[in-house]
Amino acid sequence: MIFAKIKKIRVYLSLFFFTITLILFLDIIHILPANIIPYFLYFQFVPSTIKFFNQFSLSATGFIVVLILTFLFGRVYCSSICPLGTFQDIISRLAQFFNKQKYFSLLNDFKILKYGILTATILSLFSGSLIVLNLLDPFSLAGKIFSNIFRLLLIPLNNLTALTLEQFNIYRVYPIEVKALSWIAISFSTIVLLIIGIMSFNKGRLFCNTVCPVGTLLGLTSRLSFYKIKIEETDCSGCGVCETVCKAGCIDNENKKIDFDRCVSCFNCFTVCPSNGIVYKRSNLFFSIKVNKQIDADKRKFFTRLFFGIVGLSEFLRAQVKVIPKKESTIPVIKKLYPSPPGSVGVESFYSNCTACHLCVAACPTHVLQPSFLEHGVFNILQPYLDNSAAYCTFECIRCTEVCPTGAILPLTINKKKTLQIGKTHFVKENCVVETEGTSCGACSEHCPTKAVIMIPYKNNIKLPEVRNEYCVGCGACEYACPTKPFKAIYVEGNLIHQIAKEAPEERFEQEIDYREEFPF
Repeated sequence: MIFAKIKKIRVYLSLFFFTITLILFLDIIHILPANIIPYFLYFQFVPSTIKFFNQFSLSATGFIVVLILTFLFGRVYCSSICPLGTFQDIISRLAQFFNKQKYFSLLNDFKILKYGILTATILSLFSGSLIVLNLLDPFSLAGKIFSNIFRLLLIPLNNLTALTLEQFNIYRVYPIEVKALSWIAISFSTIVLLIIGIMSFNKGRLFCNTVCPVGTLLGLTSRLSFYKIKIEETDCSGCGVCETVCKAGCIDNENKKIDFDRCVSCFNCFTVCPSNGIVYKRSNLFFSIKVNKQIDADKRKFFTRLFFGIVGLSEFLRAQVKVIPKKESTIPVIKKLYPSPPGSVGVESFYSNCTACHLCVAACPTHVLQPSFLEHGVFNILQPYLDNSAAYCTFECIRCTEVCPTGAILPLTINKKKTLQIGKTHFVKENCVVETEGTSCGACSEHCPTKAVIMIPYKNNIKLPEVRNEYCVGCGACEYACPTKPFKAIYVEGNLIHQIAKEAPEERFEQEIDYREEFPF
């Protein structure tokens, strides 16, 4: 019968979704085409929900499929699709590896806590803020852990491999530069990892049934499930083995009851019951489908060894060293508004749709997208922003617009991206080395892809930058290239609503030639 193999199916699905999600965030060399990434994230509940109400698109109906599955079979999203759920299962299996005698037991139902968090989440949504989802959405939390911890460990390992292979004239692996580190994002992700790790190591899926708002919502939905796992009292021998393998801690062997609201459909109980006491029963009919007696003794490996001890190799986080200017600038630069990513329509639209999963941060090839601290305000903490001190938005790159699972960043064509103005450039002459040191520079003009920054004659036969914002797209290349520190001489202020810039005029290079010379060139 199919239900004898239901756990095996669940395990394979869990590993599939977890592996795919992990690859999406750890793809440091961008092997996967960006346009196929949304298809892999179709079933992620919160991103799909936000994207649907943002776009009303059939491609964003994954949450509806999840709700239908929940109405039919219970919280299969929690057991098979949610990457954070599978990550907790890996930690639980790790705990059993270290302690062969470790068993689970019936846990308290923290109703006040979980329903309080769900209520706070709903109220924040009605108020137009995603702050609670930013901090508690399981997909976003998994993304933060993968992007800010695992990915950060993978990059120095990649660079160390590249350095080693270079000694043998092998250049298939190339070094990757970490241009900025968001310590607030790293700290938050580390704290979340520790909390979830400790909870999972000791109590299995406790996080899913106490803190996770998605788990609580799907738990309420599962009350109406068509099929439910139940204990058949007439067949149950009372051995209690099912309770010891229940990761959700929802089986009460003494009273022979299962709290299906908290059941995450891991189906561990199916494989250990020796007496056919566990049944998968249609809740409105008097028949049940018995579970195969055979116990799956083949213990699968749910984890791989993580590489630690590389943290001390900080030199491998860099691919190159930047020049540090000799003189310090003196005029402070305070941005009133940081640019939101291209495709986000505007700052407010981005705030109201981004769950800070950091998939765009992981996908950004130049690392200009960084998790925010207070750049977007306290209620939008950890949402990505363009950190032009670390990098700039490449003129022909649209990768972030292709990977966003919530619709906070909408798809763009390259042609539209080239004229989309996400911000405007401001020039502070008092900070420019042309003014302070009387020396030529022009780095901002050289890096500007639209020639919104040009060099005009100034004094002593040197030139000074001039900004033409009608051509500026707000990419931040000029700000990134500017050598002045600690304050930039040129910077980008974000547009509240994205605008359209004029197409850059074609440049004509004219050279005065003295034909009296034999070799004028």
